[in-house]
Amino acid sequence: MKKIIKNLLPVIFLLSFNFVFSQKGNFKIDNGNFLLNGKPFTIHSGEMHYPRIPSQYWKHRLQMMKAMGLNTVATYVFWNYHEESPGKWNFSGEKDLKKFIKTAQEVGLYVIVRPGPYVCAEWEFGGYPWWLQKDKSLEIRTDNMAFLEQCEKYISQLAKQIVPLQINNGGPIIMVQAENEFGSYVDQRKDISLAQHRKYSHKIKDMLLRHGISVPLFTSDATIYFEGGNIDGALPTANGESDIAVLKKAVNQYNKGKGPYMVAEYYPGWLDHWAEPFVKVTTEDVVKQAEIYVKNGISFNYYMIHGGTNFGFTSGANYDKNFDIQPDITSYDYDAPINEAGWATPKYNALRNIFQKINQNKPPDVPKPMKVITIPEVKFSKTNSLFDLINNRKPVVNNQPMTFEDLNIGNGYVLYRRKFDKTHKGKLEVKGLRDYANVYVNEQWIGELNRINKKYDLEIEIKAGDRLEILVENMGRINYGSEIVNNLKGIISPIKIDGNEVTGSWEMFPLTFNTFPQHDYKVKNIAVNTPVIQEAEFNLQETGDTFLDMREFGKGIVFVNGKNLGRYWKVGPQQTLYLPGVWLKKGKNVIQIFDQIKNNISIKSLDHPILDQIVK
Repeated sequence: MKKIIKNLLPVIFLLSFNFVFSQKGNFKIDNGNFLLNGKPFTIHSGEMHYPRIPSQYWKHRLQMMKAMGLNTVATYVFWNYHEESPGKWNFSGEKDLKKFIKTAQEVGLYVIVRPGPYVCAEWEFGGYPWWLQKDKSLEIRTDNMAFLEQCEKYISQLAKQIVPLQINNGGPIIMVQAENEFGSYVDQRKDISLAQHRKYSHKIKDMLLRHGISVPLFTSDATIYFEGGNIDGALPTANGESDIAVLKKAVNQYNKGKGPYMVAEYYPGWLDHWAEPFVKVTTEDVVKQAEIYVKNGISFNYYMIHGGTNFGFTSGANYDKNFDIQPDITSYDYDAPINEAGWATPKYNALRNIFQKINQNKPPDVPKPMKVITIPEVKFSKTNSLFDLINNRKPVVNNQPMTFEDLNIGNGYVLYRRKFDKTHKGKLEVKGLRDYANVYVNEQWIGELNRINKKYDLEIEIKAGDRLEILVENMGRINYGSEIVNNLKGIISPIKIDGNEVTGSWEMFPLTFNTFPQHDYKVKNIAVNTPVIQEAEFNLQETGDTFLDMREFGKGIVFVNGKNLGRYWKVGPQQTLYLPGVWLKKGKNVIQIFDQIKNNISIKSLDHPILDQIVK
């Protein structure tokens, strides 16, 4: 009997813990403090985004956070992740927001929800559904009736998921953000008055309240942008602010002269773009700043504590004066304390030591990492040109090239094709390229166009009877800055040769790659730089996480067992693709690749990632 009781004790403890934790409580801001059930509370939070992590790993990653000593998890909610097409909402399976929040509660973490509607986050279009751009009367992120109507639909659906899980309803949600980094947008959009900007942001706040959000609201901006970003009735919190005096002064100015004081985004790492070096932040710098926050009683949220992966076509893009677009890499490792595959890093261990010193209770043991395997060389048994695939499809025909949006697709690729009845020679200009293209004449490669380095033209010669083909890739919509309102993809303006517009009989073949296309493969010779689709099967005795080695490939995407792992590109810095073990099977597995510029005979995997290797 004693043995039975002894074995039941851990179960009884866990059940009692969850019972207490799930009781209705309250979280509020009063007299300059965060109060949790009436007692002062300092938020030590880490950000992770459930869409960037396989659902089977959510609990492990949350346990990693708890073991580090954190008490809260923050997550964005991506509108375009849940509204899969206009009016079609999905909060199930991998998209089960409720399950993620309940799992956090089970682990013993409180939750901060950051629903936007705009979220930035290096995520495609900052979280907005691409088709909003199809409505010509709609302007995003401003006091526009058509846009606000769509926002209301989103917030209504969101509220059904999170209102029952607020702390006052027995859940773990303690705060909700209204809009996101709006002050920086106000600063960039001086063509709109501050009064008009504030009219919009306050309508978003009112929507959240109207649909049942009752926990404290907050805004999130760099301190220099508080004027444009603050919302009446929402706590202003700072992004990236390291100076405590500056933080307190800014919050006091816009919060009736008092706190609480919180850094909603403290960056222990940073984001990364294709063709640019992988950004690293030293452990020493992260530890030093964490100690400053802790010493001064500042609440803070690590952005990111665990980045995860931009699977599929979910990664967004930036831009600056040097680059018309800066697409984000597939890995969202972020040089975070918990790396892309969920491993504890030296940064993690150093921070855990800090929290162990200040927490009264000993943190749980650090969970073991997921098993890692390597896949031996797999030879492709099926390879064909992409042109073989589209030759069996019926094109969309138009006088001018059409955008992705006009073709009613959001992501992937479009092959633009036109046959010429007379000779043309000179400079081919595709000023409206969005974002990357390979150019062919009669399926023979001529050259590359690339919005990243502003290469929009090349010399070309087309004879009578020739066909011009331009394969265009959407590399992710801009997610930050004023250019977010200009996010059409494909070819968005007329094509010219030798200064003359090329009109009439443009054929377009949309290639969404929502699933990998089925194809009757036939053996044939494939020319150099031809876009190819490839397929192979491989068998596994055991499953585990692994990293596909893409160094011998060109530019494209990889599917394994129907899952789109995301983009790769030989330029780096990312040279591997993270393949979660839960997406593999014992026995037969299928790998499929679409490469835009290189035909390869085989693929293998590594037991570690390569994220910092630039190839010129």
